[in-house]
Amino acid sequence: MDTTSKKAYGVAIIIQLIYTGMYVVSKAAFNHGMSTYVFIFYRQAAATALLLPLAIVLERRNAPPMSFRLFLKLFFYALLGNTLSMNLYNISLKYTSATVASATSNSVPVVTFFLAVLLRLEVVRLRSPSGMAKAAGVALCLAGVLTIALYTGPSMSPVNHHRAFAEHHPQAHADGGGGKGTWIKGTFLMLLSNTTWSLWIVLQASLLKEYPNKLLSTLVQCALSTAQSFLLAVAVERDPAAWKLQLDVGLLAVAYSGLVVTGVSFYLQAWCIEKRGPVFLAMSNPLGLLLTIFCSSFFLGEIVRLGSLLGSGLLVGGLYSVLWGKSKDHLQQKQSQEQAPKTLATTSNDDDEEKQQPPAAVQKQNTAGAGDEKQLKDLFAMEASPLHHQSR
Repeated sequence: MDTTSKKAYGVAIIIQLIYTGMYVVSKAAFNHGMSTYVFIFYRQAAATALLLPLAIVLERRNAPPMSFRLFLKLFFYALLGNTLSMNLYNISLKYTSATVASATSNSVPVVTFFLAVLLRLEVVRLRSPSGMAKAAGVALCLAGVLTIALYTGPSMSPVNHHRAFAEHHPQAHADGGGGKGTWIKGTFLMLLSNTTWSLWIVLQASLLKEYPNKLLSTLVQCALSTAQSFLLAVAVERDPAAWKLQLDVGLLAVAYSGLVVTGVSFYLQAWCIEKRGPVFLAMSNPLGLLLTIFCSSFFLGEIVRLGSLLGSGLLVGGLYSVLWGKSKDHLQQKQSQEQAPKTLATTSNDDDEEKQQPPAAVQKQNTAGAGDEKQLKDLFAMEASPLHHQSR
């Protein structure tokens, strides 16, 4: 294993540790009574404050112009992928547990693939091994969500009874609180949140063609989401005390999510995707799940139940099944592109009249194939993008 590979594995572990901290401190803040709507506003405001100077320094000279039509599109994307998605996400996190939040994050690549199929950006050949693997991945993902929502099973006691984020009534939140109905509602809200986020990912593939500057696009959507979140929080939270930040876990959650997750993970994810690709980063998600299970039990005293563990296993299986199917398709596409020049050479020797035409046709075909491949790579790169975790 070379030095770059070792660094990539180390960076992937650090990224999962960062996200584990995000799940734990966010859940702790909600357990202590912090409003999810106010939390989202402060978090998006902190992220915007971090991204704005970066955009000014890095993009002030080569920023492409933005039309009013494009601005409206960014406003809609911010509403769908940031404001709506993260409100559903944080409400569901309040209703369930950090373990469920981490587990269902493995469904994002699967849901994104399913939406790409519906929008005809992805083709599934059910008779091929890769097509069967993708279909099995979608089925496993659905089975995992249903297992988490509907099956409780025996519980595992917390590994630590002296928690760092103690609260007045810890048992009320130890297993998600609110009873079975609240747990089921929270689980499906989490799935709906991941679905809206996955739809945002698919839409971003076309947006990047129209406006390829990722940093400015991220900044504008983050700023618009801040304004949207503020209006929503003002409409829902009428108590002025809900807006006060104190030196407690709520302030820690806002600072950690808005600065550490957005700032540090932004760079680390970009480096990791550049060196090893987005699939490598997506395959490290189950490590984050294991870390979250331990840390949520140790720091929050969450009761981990057998249904959550079984559902998590199914979700991870669905993730790996879809990733394997996509890697198989990528390998076959690469082999077909390598064989195309050989076929071209044989054809050109047999027919002098078609000697000039096939190269252009093959070049056009290869360019189209490369464009499709890049589009799908953009989709999976967005699944691991820093905006995902920053906006959650």
